[in-house]
Amino acid sequence: MKTYLNWKRGTFSTTYRIFSGENAIGQLQNQSFKKTALGSIHQKRYTFNTKGVFKQETQILDGDSHKLIGTITYGSMMTRATVRFSDRTVYWKYDNTWQTKWSLFNEKGILMKFSGRATSGTIECDDPDELLVLCGLFVTNYYQQAMIAVFVAVFIPVWVTLFN
Repeated sequence: MKTYLNWKRGTFSTTYRIFSGENAIGQLQNQSFKKTALGSIHQKRYTFNTKGVFKQETQILDGDSHKLIGTITYGSMMTRATVRFSDRTVYWKYDNTWQTKWSLFNEKGILMKFSGRATSGTIECDDPDELLVLCGLFVTNYYQQAMIAVFVAVFIPVWVTLFN
């Protein structure tokens, strides 16, 4: 049976709110100017800590015990990621050019489909694995922030040169 969740985020907000129908079930909040995000869903808490400069990796920690439970590694073209846990590996990828659809999958097939724009979207799955919901949103947000950083790094020098 398909499960449908929704997520919402304010235009300049760093918090994704996750809903089942009208009921808030969780959130993912990025810490501004830190490489940390805090996630919670159905009273389970997780911390996402990103390490490294050029080849970044994110550690997924249990929010209560701070025990390492998984890692996320990122593809060089910012279109794929790998989420590893001790008992399984899941892959993340964009499903369209506009980066408005993405999915989590393993060797057996698609586990979750995500869609959305900057401020809202949906999540479709057969079995809503709570941690994977947070991972799917975290990776998307990670790549969105990376694209903004690239945009700023490229266009600010061009803009300064043109208007000086």
